[in-house]
Amino acid sequence: AGRAAFGVELGIFDAGGKALPHDGKASGELRVRGPWICSQYFRNDVMSAFPDGWLATGDIATIDADGILRVVDRIKDVVKSGGEWISSLEIENIVSQHEAVSECAVIGARHPKWDERPVLFIVSRSSNDIDADTIREFLEGRIARWWMPDRIEFLTSLPRTGTGKVLKNELREQYRDILL
Repeated sequence: AGRAAFGVELGIFDAGGKALPHDGKASGELRVRGPWICSQYFRNDVMSAFPDGWLATGDIATIDADGILRVVDRIKDVVKSGGEWISSLEIENIVSQHEAVSECAVIGARHPKWDERPVLFIVSRSSNDIDADTIREFLEGRIARWWMPDRIEFLTSLPRTGTGKVLKNELREQYRDILL
């Protein structure tokens, strides 16, 4: 969270490229432009399109009326359900607060009606101290009803990179059709 550096302009845009209001509520793709922002990618014609000089960051953010930026999630991790965006990061942050949860991850799995729906993966602190109903009860009132994961899976570990980052791409690859 914070403000833009001097001379740098921040904007949030919907999927169609339309600018969204800086009201602290509307969330969209964060784009930046200014004299210190690159104007193209080196030797990459495909990614070198910067509409009206805006660099797309790949982040989902909100900006309030005072210009305060808050990054909500990464575009590739947002669950796109019925034309709405569900923040995987916000669900993960809430679930991580449960005392029986060691770690968790949320992905969007394909859904026949809604395009995608959230699927929650949990590694518990102990093998038999938590179940899906307990997590749903914990989430009730903390997230919107339509954000509630359609499926909750318990794993012994989450796939990780060599530096410890969760490999959501592997989870997506393995579980993308779990709701079909």
